[in-house]
Amino acid sequence: MQLNVSGHHIAVTQPLRQYVSEKLERIQRHFDHLVNAHCILTVEKLQHKAEATLSMRGTKIYADSIEDDMYAAIDGLADKLDRQVRKHKGKIFDHHARDVDKSIYE
Repeated sequence: MQLNVSGHHIAVTQPLRQYVSEKLERIQRHFDHLVNAHCILTVEKLQHKAEATLSMRGTKIYADSIEDDMYAAIDGLADKLDRQVRKHKGKIFDHHARDVDKSIYE
C-alpha cells in the first residue's frame, strides 16, 4: 500500500508520518487489497482534523475525525477506517458459499 500524508496549516513531521503509518498498518492487516491511502492532517483554530481516503479495487473509503489533539484525531480516524474496511470485507465475501470462497477479488 502506498501512503501519502500531507498537511494543511501544519508541518508534517517524521513522528506524525510514522504514527499515521503505524495506525494504517492495522487496517492493512485486516484487508490486504488496499492500493493507496491519502491522509490529510489539518489544523483550524483549536481543532485538529485527520481525514483519509483509502483506494482499493473498485471502491474508495473516506473517513475523518476532529479532536483537540492531532494524535487523538489520528486514533479516531484509524478506528473509523477499520470499521468501514471490515464492513466492506464482509460484503464482498460470500459467507454462504459451501465449496468455493466466492469473492470479487479472485
